[in-house]
Order: sequence, then structure tokens, then C-alpha cells
Amino acid sequence: MDVDLLLDPFGARWTELRDAAGAAVDAGFRGIWTYDHLDGRVYDSTHVLECWTILSALATVAPSVVLGPMVLNVANRHPGVLAAMAATLQHVSDGRLLLGLGAGAQPGTRYAREQEAIGRPVFGDAERRDQVTDCVAELHRIWRAPGFLHPNPEPPVVIAAFGPRMAELAGRLGDGINVRATHPRLRDLVATARRASRDPDRLLITAFADFDERWLSPDSPERGQLDELDTHRLILAMSPVDRGRIAASGPLLAR
Repeated sequence: MDVDLLLDPFGARWTELRDAAGAAVDAGFRGIWTYDHLDGRVYDSTHVLECWTILSALATVAPSVVLGPMVLNVANRHPGVLAAMAATLQHVSDGRLLLGLGAGAQPGTRYAREQEAIGRPVFGDAERRDQVTDCVAELHRIWRAPGFLHPNPEPPVVIAAFGPRMAELAGRLGDGINVRATHPRLRDLVATARRASRDPDRLLITAFADFDERWLSPDSPERGQLDELDTHRLILAMSPVDRGRIAASGPLLAR
């Protein structure tokens, strides 16, 4: 299982994330992720750094690790434009992109206010799932269309799932599923995705959790549960970014 670090962009400056990414690479983290949000008020912050711009900059600062958004809100970007963006980042990063996708905001949530603030509609569950389906299809179409950059290889599409319908969609349409490591139905969600997958043995299982040193120990019960599910990547979200804690993770990661 690879252990990755998610850097919190809320209220942060580029130099902070840049230096934290360097420390993460030195400590032995195998991937760098960040959230996709546009309005800092989602988490009571004055601002938030835009996800794709940060990932593109990190592609040169952290040249040896996987990069990914957790997860891109499909409501905020036209899928054709996103396809070109993803192909370009895959090219710039020399094939290190994991393309996390999510269904976006539910009505009535703080995330819905963010979408509304930039003039994007907020849909119900069925329409949101349809948007993910359409986005995945358009990504693959554009990646193979004449005149567009063809990523080589095409970046794996990892779809976030908090319930069984999105888990089924992730397995059926995606190359992987992203789930919360502490989800009470974690096993069921992973099993649902694998049943729906065209190639269950190759389906990427990524799990995320808040940064805590217990997750760094390969002998911990928390890690044991993920091992039993053959989880490929554990993504630990650090907020706020703390270079000291990142550096101190090195000895545990080395185990």
C-alpha cells in the first residue's frame, strides 16, 4: 500500500504547499493530492488555491510522485476542457496523474453555495450521477479524438463514492474508487465496485483519512483493515500543512 499526502489549500500560499510537497517527497510519501474547491468560505477561510493550477505547478516541484485531485467536481468544468487539461498534465508530469472525479455538491450543503457562487447549477443525486457518467465518456472520447492531445497512458479515473450507487458507478465506469477509510460500510462499497468492474483485479482502491500518525504504522489495526481489502493507496489529509510533522513521518514510512 502506498501512502500519500493531501495538502490543504484553504488559506494557504503557494510557497507553503511547494515546501510541504518537497518535505513529503523527502519523507517517503508516494503521492501528493489536494482538494478541488473555489470558494474559501466553504471552510471559513479567506481564500482557497485552485486545485488544477497547484497540481500543474507541483508536477515540476515534486517530480517523482503521483499527483491527483481529491476530487474534481464535475459540475465546475466542461468535460471537454477537462479532458484537454488532464491530457496536458499527464504529459507535463510524465504519466503521474491519477484523475479523481466526484459528483459535486448536494442541494442545501455548504458545497452547493460554492457552486451557486460561480453560477453553476446544483442538481439532485440522479442528475449528479449522470454528470459523472457523461464526464467519463467525454474524457475518453476527447483523449482519442483527432486534433487533441492523446495522453499516454490515459490517466486512471478514480471516482469518489460515499454510497452504493456511486460505488457501482465507480466500478463500472472508472479505473478506481475513492472511499473514506473510516466509512462504516467500507467493505460493502469496495465489494460493490469490484462486482461492477470489468476487471476487478485491476480496480484501484484508494482510501482517505485525516492525517494521524496511527495511519503511518503498517502494524496498526486501521492499516490492517485496509490491507485486508487490498487497498492500493492511503491518502492522508493534513490540515493545516505542517512541515515538521511531514518530516517526522519519514521513519514510520520507511517501515
